[in-house]
Amino acid sequence: MAHLARRMMLAAAVAGLLSTSLGVAGSGAASAAPRTAARACTITTLPFPADVYRADAQAVDPTGRFAAGTALRVGEEGNQLMLLVWARGRLTTVESPLADSVADVNAHGVVVGNGWIGGHARPWVYRDGKIELLPTPSGYAAAAAINKAGDIVGWGEEPGIWRKVPLRWPAARPGTVEVLEAPAEATPVGITRNGTVVGSAGDFAEWTGWVRYPDGRVEELTVPGARSSVVHAAEGHWAVGRVDLGEANTVKVRWNLRDRSWSRLADELPWVVDVNARGVVVGGDRVVRGTSSRVLPGGGDRVGVGTRAIADTGAIVGFRNDDGRVTPVRWTGC
Repeated sequence: MAHLARRMMLAAAVAGLLSTSLGVAGSGAASAAPRTAARACTITTLPFPADVYRADAQAVDPTGRFAAGTALRVGEEGNQLMLLVWARGRLTTVESPLADSVADVNAHGVVVGNGWIGGHARPWVYRDGKIELLPTPSGYAAAAAINKAGDIVGWGEEPGIWRKVPLRWPAARPGTVEVLEAPAEATPVGITRNGTVVGSAGDFAEWTGWVRYPDGRVEELTVPGARSSVVHAAEGHWAVGRVDLGEANTVKVRWNLRDRSWSRLADELPWVVDVNARGVVVGGDRVVRGTSSRVLPGGGDRVGVGTRAIADTGAIVGFRNDDGRVTPVRWTGC
């Protein structure tokens, strides 16, 4: 998860900002409702420690009350990683060598993320003011998402053969981890409020998206004619990802999980990172409502902005990179 976060930050920081424009028409039946009333779209900087080298907001819960991210303090005796948790804008900081990246935060303010111990990746959970390691099978493991109930999903890799194994840490059985029934080589990336899990599976460049419903039924998430499909996030009855249709670039899409119908997102969207329960999508420096997209404010000459996550309220969190100075931000009314 950490290498993905760094890659996305770098890409967003150097990407050229596009002017606000209308997106393309949807290619399928899955279309989210457009915004019904115009509001002022504003960006604010979230509070962060003044002595850190960089800080980034990486997750927001569906209610918009909680957000979480990480910071890096550079000292003479070495670097210090910090977990940042905002509750209604009020900041709590936790110094920990595990605070390499945040994966998700739920409506109770429980945060999941990933870090490193002795060269081994380890997932963790933050609750009741402290970070605790999640139990894992042997080999690599990572947490990807948490829902309101506290169920966590992620994946592991079997040592030696590096075969991916889908994992779930059930809230009903604290301190345990179980292998999730899913396609071979599956990597879960999202879990919704009702326990629906989404992810991708398969070999490199031959991925297929999938959804696992609460009743255990597993279905493909793809597009007719797609060479491959990758799912990035889900919330409510929506999922987002990208598909390879043989075009110059992969096509960004939104699926309706109720019937697995799909729609093509605006081509101006550089990539997709998150979706909320209303089907509003964010990626790069853009937000997509229905079939239209707009550039978010805050960028400019030598200044880049990037989105990380969106709440059901429409609040968006991410970062601003001002000539190498990375700070956490929040957009509202967009």
